[in-house]
Amino acid sequence: QVYLAESGGGLVQAGDSLTLSCEASGRTASSYALGWFRQAAGEEREFVASISSDADNTYYGDSVRGRFTIARDNAKNTVYLQMNNLKSEDTDVYYCAADHDYILGREEDHAYEYWGQGTQVTVSS
Repeated sequence: QVYLAESGGGLVQAGDSLTLSCEASGRTASSYALGWFRQAAGEEREFVASISSDADNTYYGDSVRGRFTIARDNAKNTVYLQMNNLKSEDTDVYYCAADHDYILGREEDHAYEYWGQGTQVTVSS
């Protein structure tokens, strides 16, 4: 079992930056790839970014590539999502997820076994 707890969401203005954190706990948490997804009410969940368990590989969704950066600190079992140049369309609930069988480039949310509760990001224009 892996437990995920997101933090760092909030209200920012367009063009601002924000960093989300997700702390993973559980005996095997460090062996899982971690990803970020986002979802607005009534819409499908959207892939944002993922990082392999050893942090050697990262992958981004088209809508955030070049603006967001994913990183992890395995000593702290924490994954970060640095979000720059935020836009109003980035407003969503952001979820952290864990995937034991990571495939670089895979965006399907059903591949991820464990999920956090989410943190709200609101970007005002």
